[in-house]
Amino acid sequence: MQIRQLSLKELYDAYEMVQHLYDISYDEFEDLIYEMKDNYTMIGIFEKETIFAYAGLSILTTLKDKRHIRVYEIYAKEQKYKQELQNYIEDYAKISAAKKVVYEN
Repeated sequence: MQIRQLSLKELYDAYEMVQHLYDISYDEFEDLIYEMKDNYTMIGIFEKETIFAYAGLSILTTLKDKRHIRVYEIYAKEQKYKQELQNYIEDYAKISAAKKVVYEN
């Protein structure tokens, strides 16, 4: 199992996950990702070359939450991958000096 950031070359892998969350075409997804790319990180869990979980997040600073990780999307094919991804995001927050992780619903 490998947990890592996805590159823009791996958009289709990300789209495979996001289409389970939103009614969105690939073209619209691609356009939005390119628009957000400076402040949006895509993280995935892979087994060999197959993606099993995805999270889209940003590091933000607000008056309410201070410096934090905002998770906009999280999707996993199996619960064990979702838990692994959440653990990774918690570690990523610590490394990024974020005070907490905020999940959007």
